Amino acid sequence: MRRQGQPSPGRHWRGCGPGHRRHPARHLAEQHHQQAPGHYPLGGWRAIAQLGRLHEACRRVLRVVRSGLHRRRHGAGPGQRPADSGAQRPSRPEHPDRQRQRPDPSHSGRRGASGATGSRRTSGIGAGPSQFCSGPVRSCARRLNRHTARTAAPARLQSPAAFPRPIYSTMPICSIHPLPYSADPIAFFARIREAPGAVLLDSGRPTAVRGRHDLLSAWPLQELSVADDEDGAAYLKRLRDSLEALGAAQLPDGCELPFAGGLIGYLSYEFGRRLEPLPDQAIDDLQLPEARLGLYAWALISDHQEQTSQLIFHPSLAARECKRLIELFSVDIPEPHTEFRLSQPFQASISAENYRQAFQRIQAYIQAGDCYQVNFAQRFQAQYVGDPWAAYCALRAACPTPFAGYLNLPGADAILSLSPERFVRVSARQVETRPIKGTRPRSADPVQDAAFAAELLASDKDRAENLMIVDLLRNDLGRSCRIGSVKVPELFSLESYPNVHHLVSSVTGELAAGNDALDLISGSFPGGSITGAPKIRAMQIIDELEPTRRSLYCGSLMYLDVRGEMDSSIAIRSLLVKDGQISCWGGGGIVADSDCEAEYQETFTKVRVLLETLEAL
Repeated sequence: MRRQGQPSPGRHWRGCGPGHRRHPARHLAEQHHQQAPGHYPLGGWRAIAQLGRLHEACRRVLRVVRSGLHRRRHGAGPGQRPADSGAQRPSRPEHPDRQRQRPDPSHSGRRGASGATGSRRTSGIGAGPSQFCSGPVRSCARRLNRHTARTAAPARLQSPAAFPRPIYSTMPICSIHPLPYSADPIAFFARIREAPGAVLLDSGRPTAVRGRHDLLSAWPLQELSVADDEDGAAYLKRLRDSLEALGAAQLPDGCELPFAGGLIGYLSYEFGRRLEPLPDQAIDDLQLPEARLGLYAWALISDHQEQTSQLIFHPSLAARECKRLIELFSVDIPEPHTEFRLSQPFQASISAENYRQAFQRIQAYIQAGDCYQVNFAQRFQAQYVGDPWAAYCALRAACPTPFAGYLNLPGADAILSLSPERFVRVSARQVETRPIKGTRPRSADPVQDAAFAAELLASDKDRAENLMIVDLLRNDLGRSCRIGSVKVPELFSLESYPNVHHLVSSVTGELAAGNDALDLISGSFPGGSITGAPKIRAMQIIDELEPTRRSLYCGSLMYLDVRGEMDSSIAIRSLLVKDGQISCWGGGGIVADSDCEAEYQETFTKVRVLLETLEAL
């Protein structure tokens, strides 16, 4: 029985040049039979087969060189074919993405005007096999070079046309088709909202002033959900592999759009269990897959700064599909009227008394030194009838935010997100995260509203809470960023939304060499602003005290394209529509000097605009 990779007995090998008696691989094989059983020189038969392939490459080089010398002996000038060779061979058509730049014959393989007569490198070959072979094969290549030196006229020998060094053109470029600009993505998304994998990442325009881009797509090439027995590292590797399979691409020069084809979807909070060891105490009653991202080869992107709307097509997308999408978004389609209503008001999952008991337990952990802060939340749930898209349209009108989103899930399920918070962004390897810590309600009275904002900015408690999370995120980013690059350019800034004022900071860095956006996710997910500090201990306490798993809440909606560009949100102020029920969550960070009643009310304050908007439909 022949070993895998072992040459068949009937296979014969030629020598590599004059005086060559034995093939180097055969010589190794003979040595192998003289060794003790189980001994495999140079990696065994696999290495022998590799040496054999290298030997074949040497023979091909020798054939071409000998052919060139033969032509020269029969009257062909430098770089010319023999006079009787017939018509010139037609050039072979080349793929547009692999155009080659032919070398100038006057410069190829020459050193100065007369050539390199004393060089070990053979004129006309450039970097010969001896440059990259070793052992017996390198010896074979040296004999090939000596043979050429004896039989050639080095000063006149030119590089054969068969040996240009290929210089490929730039990376494949996405194609772009402009559309009439729309400040509101609703009309565009309405055309695809029932399509499989339909997704909208919504900047909240025209009302929200901080967002710049809306991004929407549908019909993913592939949908990647995390498997039951798959750890986080294996899933992230699958995401990398899918991007590599789609293929690298760039946008045209001067185009600053954020997406060139790639992954769009969500990571639930529970995906953190696959990255860090956590207890399994809370009930998983919603049964949402812990991660689900689609691979998309096109997107419609509106840039509200440049006031453009454009279709972006990855180079791999078929021309007929590009044409279909252009036609789809170029004609007016009346949007069907749909409705959404709750069958009953939202119900809180934790009573005031149960919240008080959990609050006291957290305070005991803080006093014992287990943690400094724990983000504790409760769920609000109701049954509904109707179309979740109608609910999203009503919510974005009532509470526009820069990191909103709508994702179709299988069946009639959907994710509706009105998040104000960025998780992490990567652009040209520069990283930013913007944690929110500190909240005050808005007021219709301008004087009272300004007083709430001033109170938040001056609050020692909220500033300390924010600073704890900034320090945690500096550590998280430091796991993936270049040493010394992590900075805090913005601390304790005020951001105001229709329902609340927030205290926001910014932490930035630069990805270290060898790390990418998925390494950043691995080292920082879930976001520290919605766990507490230290992160792992806070997550363990959350799992102990919250009665049900968080599911989508405090996970992330995100995109990651083939260039490595990424942006992601923290899925707060977000709702999950699943199995006839709609769920949302509200929570807050508890520290040593927190007040139980104030923290309990904050869980309602943060989602009140969402609950009241849907209850009014």
